[in-house]
Amino acid sequence: MAARLVDFARELREEGVMTGTSELLDAVAVLREVSWTDRDAFREALAATLAKSPEDRRIFALVFERFFFRATEAAAVREGVRESVPPTPPTHDAAQDGDDASGELDLELLRQQIARAVQQGSEGAMRDLARLAIAAFGRQGEGSGVIGVDVQRIRRQIGLRAEPQTELDPEDPRAAGLPREALRRFEALLRRELERGQIERTEALPPSRPLSELDRALPSGPLQDLAAVHRVVAQLKRRLKTRGSEHRGARRRTHVDIRRTMRASLQTGGVPVVLKERPVRPRRPEIYVLCDVSTSVTSASVFFLSVLHALHDSFRKMRSFVFIERISEVTDVFERERDFKAVSEAIGRDAGVADISGYTDYGRVWDEFREQVGDDLHRRATVIVLGDARTNGRDPRADLFAAIAAQAGRTFWLNPEPRLYWNYGDSVIRAYEQYCQAFECWTTRHLEDFVEALARPTSTSPDS
Repeated sequence: MAARLVDFARELREEGVMTGTSELLDAVAVLREVSWTDRDAFREALAATLAKSPEDRRIFALVFERFFFRATEAAAVREGVRESVPPTPPTHDAAQDGDDASGELDLELLRQQIARAVQQGSEGAMRDLARLAIAAFGRQGEGSGVIGVDVQRIRRQIGLRAEPQTELDPEDPRAAGLPREALRRFEALLRRELERGQIERTEALPPSRPLSELDRALPSGPLQDLAAVHRVVAQLKRRLKTRGSEHRGARRRTHVDIRRTMRASLQTGGVPVVLKERPVRPRRPEIYVLCDVSTSVTSASVFFLSVLHALHDSFRKMRSFVFIERISEVTDVFERERDFKAVSEAIGRDAGVADISGYTDYGRVWDEFREQVGDDLHRRATVIVLGDARTNGRDPRADLFAAIAAQAGRTFWLNPEPRLYWNYGDSVIRAYEQYCQAFECWTTRHLEDFVEALARPTSTSPDS
C-alpha cells in the first residue's frame, strides 16, 4: 500500500497538487485507522491529508477515480480476469402478451428504469444499469472510436435530459427532467464501463493523458460561472471594437475615380495631373453564425451564445442560427433580450429546433441555411460555424458547405473539441476544413486567436 500511495502522490503532483513527504506520512498514519476495504472512508481519509484547497479536492477526486480504476484494470489484465456477461435486460409482463412489440417494450422499460435510478441517485443501480445500457444500446451501430462520443450517443438513445420533456407520459421518470449531477455521475459510470470493455478487448491500458489536456477551460453555464462568462465577453467585445477603430483609421487601398479625374484635368489643359480617388466608406462585415446546440456541445454552446450576444452589439448586421437536426434563426431573440440568462432560456424554449433522434444532421443544416440566406451571401459576408463536426454517420454534404464558403468572403469554424479528437470516430472536420479556417476553441486563449482573425480587415474587390 505504501508503494501505491507514493505512485498516487506522484500523479497528484503531475496534475498540480503540491503533495510532499509530510502529507504522505499523514496519509499513511491515518490509513492505519481506516479499513482499505471501505472505499468511501479510504477516499475521504486520503483527501483530508493530501488535498489542501477546494481546487485540490476537485483534482484529487478526478485523479483518485482514474488511478485506482487503472490499478484495478492493470491487475485484471495481468491475472487474466474478465468481467462476467451482463445480465439480460429486464422484461415486462405485458411484453409476453404481444410477440411483435415485446422487444420495444423491453427497451422502453429499460430506459425508464435507468431514468428512475438516475432520479434516485442510486450508485449501485446506476452502475448495473450502465452495463445493461451498453449491451442494449451501445451496439446498435458501429462505435465512433471515441469513448466520450459513444457515451453521448447512448445517453441520447436512452433519452436522458435535465430539461422537462412534455412529449413523454407524465408517469415516465424522464418527463420532469433529471438532476444534472446524477446525470454526470451516470455518464461517468458509462465511460468507465466502456473503458473497461476497451481494455478487455485490447488486453492493454490506454495511455494516461494529463487532466489539463481534456479539461474544458470554457465556463459551462452554471450560475456560479455566469460572472466569468460576462467578464470574458466584455473583454473580447472591447478588444474587437478597438481593432475595428484601428482598421478604420488605417490607410486603405483606394481606386481612381475616372470621371472626377477627367473633370479636374480641364484646369490643366486635359492633362490628368491630379488623380481623384473614390471615397472609402468603411463597412463592417455582415456576419452569419450557425451554432450547434446538441447534447455533445452543450457546455461550449452556453459560452459561445454569450459571446454572440455581445457581438450583436458590435456589428452592423448579424444573423444567428441554432441547429441540431434542423436550423432555427434566433436573431430576434438576441435583439429583444439584453440579459444572457433570458437569451439562453428563450432559445431553449422557443428556438423550435427539431431533435427527433438527437443526432446532428449537418447535411440538412447546410441545405436549409442556403435556402434561407443563400441570396444574401456576398463577398463582404462572414460565416461562423460552432460545432464538433460529428455527423453521427450521416452524409456531411461537404459540397453544400463548399458552396456556402464560396459565396461568403470568409468562413470560420470553431470546434469545441481538442485537435486530438478531430477526424476520429464520426468527426468529419477534415471534409469541411479545406473550405474554411478551422480553430480549436475550448479555452479562452483559443477564442482570442479567433477574435484576432475575425477582426482583421477583409480584402475585397472594388465591385464587392
